[in-house]
Amino acid sequence: MAYLDLVPIHLSDGHIPLDRLGYSLEKTFKLRPRIRPAGFDPDTAWNPDRNQYNSSLLLALLLESASHDARRVLGVAGVDLFIPILTFVFGEAQVNGPVAIVSEHRLDPEVYGLEANHEQKYRRLVTESVHELGHTFGLLHCLQPGCVMHASNYVEEIDLKRSTFCTNCQAGLRVLP
Repeated sequence: MAYLDLVPIHLSDGHIPLDRLGYSLEKTFKLRPRIRPAGFDPDTAWNPDRNQYNSSLLLALLLESASHDARRVLGVAGVDLFIPILTFVFGEAQVNGPVAIVSEHRLDPEVYGLEANHEQKYRRLVTESVHELGHTFGLLHCLQPGCVMHASNYVEEIDLKRSTFCTNCQAGLRVLP
């Protein structure tokens, strides 16, 4: 059995249920979702100067703690993520590697002073999770605006994408047996 491990990282009340996310991702990647604890201290990736978590460090921790029978590992964080060259990231992944991470934080309409919308937050989380996992299967950013692999610098750009691959990206997807 090929597994997709979903690893919660500082998720608070009101987060998207990981079993619901896993069900959506299973349909796309044909990997059986499994929720497992982090097995590491995510606070080692905390940067007090930025008041954010370094997503690259979290990726390394996810890789170190990955189960031997997991085909892919997706960290799902409830905290704000960054990489040193960007103000924030919605997620990060190893291209052709086994691990990725996404954050619910900036996907939540309430962060922008808007009314709570759990379905919009869920759709954004699915879209960004498929995007980051797409990188782990060898896909790079796509130029087609509606494709899930199109880059998103702003949350509004996520809303313009589908949570599916365009024809070209689907053909390039390197899903392992």
